[in-house]
Amino acid sequence: MAKVKRIVLDVLKPHQPSALDFAKAIADQGSQCNVKLTVEEVDEKTESVILVIEGENILFDAIVETIKNLGGSLHSIDAVEVEGSETSPEQE
Repeated sequence: MAKVKRIVLDVLKPHQPSALDFAKAIADQGSQCNVKLTVEEVDEKTESVILVIEGENILFDAIVETIKNLGGSLHSIDAVEVEGSETSPEQE
């Protein structure tokens, strides 16, 4: 099974939680998961942020659910790095 190693997300989030708390909550969704959050734009009630998430096996669905639970919304997936498994489907 393929593993997501790196993903770049464009996210709209409210001012609260803070960028630090938002990034920590995302990082808690995976083991050895590194999160870089960059604020791109600030409006009256929201912030547009770019999340770069790196890890051994990123759980995308858990990350999207966390974003929603924190009051944010996923605008787009801007980049993805996926590693294939050592066995091909024909070998299984």
